[in-house]
Formats: sequence, C-alpha cells, structure tokens
Amino acid sequence: MKKMALQFKNLDEQTVRCTLCPHKCVLKPGQKGLCGVRVNERGMLVTLNYGEVSAMSMDPIEKKPLFHFNPGDKILSVSTIGCNLRCPFCQNWEIAHDRVQTRKVTPDQLVKIALERGSRGIAYTYNEPIIWFEFVLDTSRIASKEGLYNVLVTNGYIEKEPLKLLLQSIHAMNIDLKGWNDEFYLKEIGGKKEVVMNTIETAYRSGIHVEVTTLVIPGKNDDLEELEEEFKWLASIDKNIPLHLSRYFPNYKYTIPPTPVEKLKEIYRIAKKYLNFVYIGNLWEEEYETTVCPKCGNVVIRRRGYEVDKSGMTEEGECSKCGFQIAKIF
Repeated sequence: MKKMALQFKNLDEQTVRCTLCPHKCVLKPGQKGLCGVRVNERGMLVTLNYGEVSAMSMDPIEKKPLFHFNPGDKILSVSTIGCNLRCPFCQNWEIAHDRVQTRKVTPDQLVKIALERGSRGIAYTYNEPIIWFEFVLDTSRIASKEGLYNVLVTNGYIEKEPLKLLLQSIHAMNIDLKGWNDEFYLKEIGGKKEVVMNTIETAYRSGIHVEVTTLVIPGKNDDLEELEEEFKWLASIDKNIPLHLSRYFPNYKYTIPPTPVEKLKEIYRIAKKYLNFVYIGNLWEEEYETTVCPKCGNVVIRRRGYEVDKSGMTEEGECSKCGFQIAKIF
C-alpha cells in the first residue's frame, strides 16, 4: 500500500533525500532507497509497505527477546518487508531482503485484532520496523489510546528526529547492538555503530524500557576485549539494562560454524562483571535464562524455554524477598 513518506526533503523538483535513517538515500524519479520500500514518485518520496503485513502471530514476549517487560505475556507480533541494513547472517532474510506475499491491514484493523486475541500489546518485529515508520507510528498511537503497549524489535538504525517522534508511543524496545567492531559494522552490516549507541541511549533516557541483543559470531565480533568495552559502555548508562548474548547459527550468506558454547559462557562471565542481567539466547539452558535478584540472590523468574515461572516476583515487578525492581509492568 502506497503512502506519502513523512521523512524526506526535496533537493530540486525531481530529486529527494530520505531523512528517516542515516543512509539518507538521494533518489531520482523511480529510484528506491536501500531499504527497498521507499521510492521517488514524480519528485515525492512514497513508502510502498504501508499496511503490508508479511507475518502475524501471538508470541511469548520472551521471544522478542524481552525478559524484564511484562514477563510471561503473549503479544501480537507483526512484520512487513525490507530492511535498511545488510547483515549477511540475517535470520529473517526472506522478508528482509526477498519478496514475499503480504496482506493489507490498516492500523485500526491491527489494533482490533490485538484486542480480539487478548494481547495486551503489539510487537513490530521479525524484519526491521524502522522502515515501516509511518505505519508503526499510526498504529502505535491508536494502540496506546486503546490501552495497549507497543514494542519495537529493531536494529536501531534511525535518525534522531524520527526516533524522538516514534518514541512518543513506544513502551519497550529490544535493540540489536551487533558488536563493538567499527569495521565489522561498516563493511559487513552497512552501518555505523555510533548510530545504534545513540538510539539505545536516547530510548533509555526517554523512559523507554530497553533491552539489548548481541549476536556473537565467531571470528567477526567475538573479540573479548572489544566485547568488554561494549559491556562497560552499557553499564555506564545503567547496569540494570538486560543484555542478551545470542548464539549464532549459519544463515543467509554466512556458513561460519555456530558459536562455541564455552566461548559464549566465557563472554557471559565477562558481561556479568559489569551488568546485573545477562542472558544467553539460542542455548536453552535454564541457568543462563533465569533472572536472579542482584541485591539478595533470590530466583525471581525461572525460565525453561518459553515456560516462565514468576513466583519470585510481585505483581509490581519487584523481587518478592527484598523489593528490588526487576521488571517493568505495563
């Protein structure tokens, strides 16, 4: 579905510059941006994916992954097509970089579906929701008015002004920080690490619940000294920001063998020196998914896959023994 894009500038009567993300694509008539879903039509920037839904399902919120925001919830999760980065290890490359069938859904219809399915929120996920900007903005505003929360699962590659606008109706984010190696970010992913760092800090300072995911890829972003700098930086914002260290498996263009389990556990131990809440994803070991209170050591949330036992947490998201705030409850 076509709709006028909100973030662009006219350079002349025919040429436009997209201002949604730092690529700032300059487009002549008929040209598409790097994301594949924004096109110059007669000197105006048009988004091609407004209301185009490629996938929709009810997921555990832990799958996003969000471990400290309404733990145990099931949330309506939706995606579109396209992406503004070029990760050669993409886990959802079919919808991010290929063409798939979509169904047309209006913001009002999506909110109605969420309510009918008993979801307390909507997650914009699977592919990159930032390039779905206009639809996410419209839907999240309506959802908020209906008492639903909004979740972004994102690469964080967005300009400051559209980010601030979007954050007005977003309640939680999981942001991919794809490592601490600048060359890896620039050459293999096609972006700058500093942009994502700004998104993390801006969202956190705006009162949004933020969790961070780093997919650990052997030989690419698994240098221990570099990762330690990442952990130090996150802790400088808040040592209670949850970090998900995700195990890599071969996908899309990468055939590198999976991340060694012992290497992941070593990285986990380093991260725990700086951050209170660190988890290992794609490993499915209870020890590395369970939430322990950093103040008193109480097991607050025990996870076995997507089975969640919250018996150590109060309804307000506090540790039941000492009252330490563990989770944000919408």
